[in-house]
Amino acid sequence: METTPLPNHDQPSDWVRRFAPLIPAGGKVLDLACGKGRHARLLATLGYAVEAVDRNADNLAGLAGSEGISVHQADLEGGPWPYYGFAFDGIVVTNYLHRPLMPNILGALAVGGVLVYETFMQGNERFGKPADPAYLLRPGELLEIVRKRFAVVAFEQGEVAAPRPAVIQRICVRRGEGARLPEH
Repeated sequence: METTPLPNHDQPSDWVRRFAPLIPAGGKVLDLACGKGRHARLLATLGYAVEAVDRNADNLAGLAGSEGISVHQADLEGGPWPYYGFAFDGIVVTNYLHRPLMPNILGALAVGGVLVYETFMQGNERFGKPADPAYLLRPGELLEIVRKRFAVVAFEQGEVAAPRPAVIQRICVRRGEGARLPEH
């Protein structure tokens, strides 16, 4: 999977900041394809036990020893799924898409758990990488993937100007019932 760091890539996504409080307090959260750990760090400061996974050992080295964060190096695309039998209270995925993993990601979300997902979609090729259709969601694709098993809390798609021009799709869902929006 092609990933493209955005400007200020050390700053957590506003989408993740907005919906992280919906994750059950004190829960275990998976930061999938965590990169340098901007979301893992945010989630740990919010009191979650974070599992940060990435294939890049250099990225994970910067997280090693961080309070509240466990690191796991794994090739998510070429190796076995490392989380069979695990259930997470929250899963965060940003700037990453590997469609064959979607059933595994959704299956690793505990009842009452929250998925916060944000990545690029078709149309982003006008702004640069990723431009390969394999790494770009189709319009409404995240909604279609989750529609029968999850309560949709929020969904957005389209062009954004910040933190850089891009075409994105993002969703927040809860497995089970009873989702409510965080107060601003």
